[in-house]
Amino acid sequence: MSRLLELHVKALEDMKTYPQTLYCKGDPALLDHPKVSIVGTRRPSSYTIQSTYSLAKALSSRGVCIVSGAAMGVDASAHQGAGASNTIAVMANGLDIRYPVVNKGLIKEIEQAGLVMSQFDDGFKATQWSFVIRNELVVALGECLIVTEADAQSGSMRSVEYALEMGRKIFVLPHHLGESNGTNSLLRDGLAEPIYDIELFASRFGQAVDMEIERDDFFYFCQTSPTLDEALAQFGERIYEAELEGGIVIKNGLIRLV
Repeated sequence: MSRLLELHVKALEDMKTYPQTLYCKGDPALLDHPKVSIVGTRRPSSYTIQSTYSLAKALSSRGVCIVSGAAMGVDASAHQGAGASNTIAVMANGLDIRYPVVNKGLIKEIEQAGLVMSQFDDGFKATQWSFVIRNELVVALGECLIVTEADAQSGSMRSVEYALEMGRKIFVLPHHLGESNGTNSLLRDGLAEPIYDIELFASRFGQAVDMEIERDDFFYFCQTSPTLDEALAQFGERIYEAELEGGIVIKNGLIRLV
């Protein structure tokens, strides 16, 4: 059963009106963790899906809790990359309803290991206006907002408006011309910063504490995006072994962690 959240969450003071009620299922202690909000389209490209997952995973490995809205597409990739135990899902309906149905299993996992939140009583079904309210709460919980893909007229761009009102920094993934027109317009207007390197961006939040890549000199060396020649001179054939294993990519003569 959902329960009233009795904690006062300071970050929510930046909302136009502090929520009168907050219901939750799961672990409220996640609210005390460093948090980043990730939002985006329900129909992302394969590039966006993979990049969102990798970004959430890199942040989560540094103890950053990922906040999103449990919708299809970008939201689901963000929660999955973070892992159920280090993510907060904010719902636009009562917590006795797992919506959308396609994410029912994911939402259940987050209820059991992470935290699911809502401003709406049990039995309340999502409406167009409740998604808007949900978006404001998603933005407020995070220290910054990341939009990984968005059309010019979308709910994600409404989230951007909230972030600007709250003074939250906004980051976006780079996209080709004609793709993700919403985020490209933010870059054009100087309202967002691009994330060109996921590991470099995540390193703002500290050292990785739970990486699948072995924590040794090789890993830390690759964090600096060295040239292929520099990497071969120091680690030799291990570079190509790591590439085959999927731990790094070699692109334009530079080494990058995956």
